[in-house]
Amino acid sequence: MFKGFYNLTSAMLTHQHNLNVIGNNMVNISTAGYKQERYTASTFDDVMYSRVDVNHSSGTEIGRQSYIRAASQIYTDYSQGIPEPTDLPLDFAIVGDGFFAVQDQEGEVAYTRMGNFSLDDRGYLCLPGFGQVLNPQGQPIYLGTDKIRGDGRGVIYYNQEDGESVAIGQLGVYSFEDNEALVRNDRGLFTGEGAQQSQDYEIWNKYLERSNSDMVKQMTEMITYQRALQSAAQVSKMYDQLMAKATGDVGRFA
Repeated sequence: MFKGFYNLTSAMLTHQHNLNVIGNNMVNISTAGYKQERYTASTFDDVMYSRVDVNHSSGTEIGRQSYIRAASQIYTDYSQGIPEPTDLPLDFAIVGDGFFAVQDQEGEVAYTRMGNFSLDDRGYLCLPGFGQVLNPQGQPIYLGTDKIRGDGRGVIYYNQEDGESVAIGQLGVYSFEDNEALVRNDRGLFTGEGAQQSQDYEIWNKYLERSNSDMVKQMTEMITYQRALQSAAQVSKMYDQLMAKATGDVGRFA
């Protein structure tokens, strides 16, 4: 009798989750190297079947229904963002497959496509607020100066006053067999096991990779889910009034 409440409540929760993910994408629209997320949901019984050892396909089902949806997964879109020129010597963008590796003060390594680097107080290349950038051997990169240039494989050269260039470091670019196994931490960087040297990439110096989130598309989806949420809330209110009236009338007739 009241199954409509399950459907409407489920719809409101699903639309709210979508709005939360879209809001996060819009907030990070100007974050270099940001990869947008997408929320997906499944029916509650499908989630239960996937987590217990039950063969629900054996036999014949009659009138199987699921009145509520459950969170399935938040997917990350790892597609390439547009490289944007900045004319800053410590900015780098990856074109192709891979991530920069950053090590924090506790020794934890995380991976990112953000390339707006700087120099810390000791002269090491760092991602401000996150940690030191690592080379292909997993070691911090000491530069000591911003008078540098980088080539397509991430080798960093010091520009001497006589016009000669000396290689003083190289950016490590790491890839994973399955990016979907990566987990985004609370600082917006990715963590995971099995990092290896990427081969299919090119480094652009004095460029930053823009977020791959499209503002117009995100705003359109936000309006769609917001209206759907409002509609579900209004119908839920009407449903509540209808059920109250039905139960009241049945009580008087009885």
